[in-house]
Amino acid sequence: MSGQITNILLVGVGGQGILLASEVLSETCMLAGFDVKKSEIHGMSQRGGSVVSHVRYGKEVFSPIVPEGEGDILFGFELMETCRSLPLLKQGGTVVANDLRIAPPSVLMGLEPYPEGLAENIKAQFPDFLLVDGQKLASEAGNARAANTVLLGAVSKRLEIAEKYWVQALEKMVPQKALEVNKRAFLLGRSL
Repeated sequence: MSGQITNILLVGVGGQGILLASEVLSETCMLAGFDVKKSEIHGMSQRGGSVVSHVRYGKEVFSPIVPEGEGDILFGFELMETCRSLPLLKQGGTVVANDLRIAPPSVLMGLEPYPEGLAENIKAQFPDFLLVDGQKLASEAGNARAANTVLLGAVSKRLEIAEKYWVQALEKMVPQKALEVNKRAFLLGRSL
């Protein structure tokens, strides 16, 4: 990872649980003893607009923003948003993406088609690419809305942070009523 600091980007659309995932990720890194900085950019997130969260951790981190072209891991909750954020990744970066398409307003209004071949495009640029059926695995865990936690589990395998810190962060950040489903979802993602 780039010079002692690991740069992770979480991208998708409002309502996908990106902010909770970035909170759990940040908390996990802190529990593991790292300095962590986090920043979020919401574009009409309540209305299904873009959401981007930057999480940087390491021995000492000064800025919460991942510089363009320096992302280590792109953690995408929706395919078009994942593609849109590829320029933020460094050469040889890792992409973990949810196999989900959410049509933006321009597609819903029939002004343009939803682009084809997005996963293939990502794989061609970034060979370290994992496409995850987050909704299917989350449903297996007990709630399709836990897809964000399935993705967190998949990303966790690419970071050298012990599983116990991830579980502790989930226990701290996820509401009690949803905790068991989210733990199952996390472990399903981690097993990919």
